[in-house]
Amino acid sequence: MSDPFEMPGWSARADALSRRLAWLTDRAAAVLLAILVFDVWLGVVVRYLVPLDITFTEEAARYLMIWVALLAVSSGIPRREHIGVQVLFERLPPIARRLLLGVLDALALAFFVFLLLYGLGLVERGGRTFTMIHGLSKALPFAAVPVGAALASVQIALVAWRDQARLAREPTEVVCP
Repeated sequence: MSDPFEMPGWSARADALSRRLAWLTDRAAAVLLAILVFDVWLGVVVRYLVPLDITFTEEAARYLMIWVALLAVSSGIPRREHIGVQVLFERLPPIARRLLLGVLDALALAFFVFLLLYGLGLVERGGRTFTMIHGLSKALPFAAVPVGAALASVQIALVAWRDQARLAREPTEVVCP
């Protein structure tokens, strides 16, 4: 019986989709980071140099930081740039590598799916609460949780498929969990 991960073209498609999604997410995070830097500098200027009545900068910086951080999580997944210990992984036989990688990917996927479901409730509750400064709904800032978790879930699924296929083809290759 053939390996289910070796379906013709599916591994390459998963890899291409994962890379494209990461590229888009990287750009979105970079734009938000630029806005965050501008917001923090604006906060410094209006507090210490030009006393203007601009009070949203601290709260905006907080929410922008959350968005950037949660988007960045999914950006590191395709390259497996998150913390991993290769010492044990490299010493395992090929079948154990695939099994360990599969278990770790399944655990990560389960965590992010849970976070996605929890985040949807958080957004719903956030829609009924408002920010202190301008009375805006907290649904948009809280949406960072389910959006980041959804992106991470998709990326983990795509990368798991890609890496299982890679290890099926080249069992001695090192893919860091």
